[in-house]
Amino acid sequence: VQLQASGGGLVQAGGSLRLSCAASGFTLDYFAVGWFHQAPGKEREGVAYISRRGTSTYYPDSVRGRFTISRDNAKNTIYLQMNSLKLEDTAVYYCAARSILKDVVLTGVTGWDYWGQGTLVTVSS
Repeated sequence: VQLQASGGGLVQAGGSLRLSCAASGFTLDYFAVGWFHQAPGKEREGVAYISRRGTSTYYPDSVRGRFTISRDNAKNTIYLQMNSLKLEDTAVYYCAARSILKDVVLTGVTGWDYWGQGTLVTVSS
């Protein structure tokens, strides 16, 4: 059972990146998913959440309008499109999945069943 995050890299402020989170060993159909980031010396925080069928999403104010989470259950993959990147978006980005029967968004940094290994996003000026 594994979540593999990828797509991080170095980008200039104002640029875009798309992160991917591929699941293996289980199907994401029955899981709500979230993307999180953790900057050096700071706590991990959520930046995007999506329900198991993709009908609902949630973003904190810090990224709303710039980040978009989506999922392709046929490919067992979650995506995070990040636009208008800012210096403060620099962090390691993680995906996480939590089993749930209802098609609702789950938020917060605790209670997730599986975590990906993280991918580094560096935004330069």
